[in-house]
Amino acid sequence: MKVALITGVTGQDGSYLAELLLQKGYEVHGIKRRASSFNTERIDHIYQDPHHPKPRFKLHYGDLTDSLNITKIIKECQPDEIYNLGAMSHVKVSFDVPEYVGQVDALGTLRILEAVRLLGLEKKTKIYQASTSELYGGMQENKNRKGFYDENSPFYPRSPYGVAKIYGFWITKNYREAYDMFACNGILFNHESPRRGETFVTRKITRAVARIALGQKENIYLGNLNAKRDWGHAKDYVRMMWMILQADKAEDWVIATGVSKSVREVVVKAFDYVGIELEFHGKGKDEKAIVKACNNNKYQLEIGKEVLSIDPNYYRPTEVDYLVGDPTKAKEKLGWVPEYDFNTLVDDMMESDLKLFSKK
Repeated sequence: MKVALITGVTGQDGSYLAELLLQKGYEVHGIKRRASSFNTERIDHIYQDPHHPKPRFKLHYGDLTDSLNITKIIKECQPDEIYNLGAMSHVKVSFDVPEYVGQVDALGTLRILEAVRLLGLEKKTKIYQASTSELYGGMQENKNRKGFYDENSPFYPRSPYGVAKIYGFWITKNYREAYDMFACNGILFNHESPRRGETFVTRKITRAVARIALGQKENIYLGNLNAKRDWGHAKDYVRMMWMILQADKAEDWVIATGVSKSVREVVVKAFDYVGIELEFHGKGKDEKAIVKACNNNKYQLEIGKEVLSIDPNYYRPTEVDYLVGDPTKAKEKLGWVPEYDFNTLVDDMMESDLKLFSKK
């Protein structure tokens, strides 16, 4: 039985990945940070009592800022595969806590790699490092001939989060080359799901739209509506993470859909799910969206009601307007094909949030 260790197991990606690996017969160990309250909602359905005679899912308290703790857990688990998904991953917040982001997202990656090396597990343990499309910074001149970003596109991070992740990317590549470790970077473009954190823009939108439709909320405040991202479903992306570590050779991979959609399009699609048509007025910080029509008898709002406003506080100090990835390598070499597109992704999130707030 293969053994896998997942940092950030209580997060969106960690929970989906743990499910996938358990389905494939793995013994799964997850690292979670200690807190005074439980933060395990995403994995409660797969949690096993530690008194179980042969538990296949085990949790460990740990923190990527603690070298001794990380080394101890890896020594205990002796994992065949490590998936480093733990990070402070909110780009806007990274401007507020840049030192902490460096400690977790940059040096946390080093701590895992060095622990594997010091424990003599270089030939046994494969490592997946969760990298990010924020490495590219949306620089137009760095796109490939198709107008996308691929594995060979130059990096230009534009946030403390992106800068910390670029260290994680290069130190993973360095350890692969210096110590012949099976260590890979997965450059993930935006990936969402019903388990996405509430402060990330897609989940913020679907939660708000569900509450507005149910009469529990008046409107939603957002920042840059014109920012375009390559949005996929986290379920598809964690499947690709596993495929990366099953490949014959350790390499770096872009995980993306190759399709860009704006924040505005997410808003329109989410409202469309409940049969509400919008009309946008104004520009920049003065833009707003009002209800144009309601085509679902179950969800009726006042025509002309303002349901979206702009708050400049949500603008980033250095904005990234466009990010779209080229998944050609993943599709051609590993046969990865996403099962979700943009529409089915937003539908999945809206269905889930409508159920969530209907209960409340």
